[in-house]
Amino acid sequence: MIGFILLLLLFGLVAGALARLLVPGRDSMGIGGTILLGIVGSFVGGFIGFFLFKSDINEGALQPSGIIGSVIGAMIALLIWRRIRSRR
Repeated sequence: MIGFILLLLLFGLVAGALARLLVPGRDSMGIGGTILLGIVGSFVGGFIGFFLFKSDINEGALQPSGIIGSVIGAMIALLIWRRIRSRR
């Protein structure tokens, strides 16, 4: 269980960091925010993959996607976060 949590944190860090590098602009978030961005991006990418490719419903909609789907999902989440934050 501890190994899974550490793997999730590492995966979130990589996906979040790649998303922050690929989306131009300045983000004032620390390492915790980057990890959270990557984890949220993984779920967003998983949902997008599930709806695009119509996986078996027994596999569940909340399945971790690959690194590419996670980065794309994190980029989408980052753009939404910026939009919400700019309105304040």
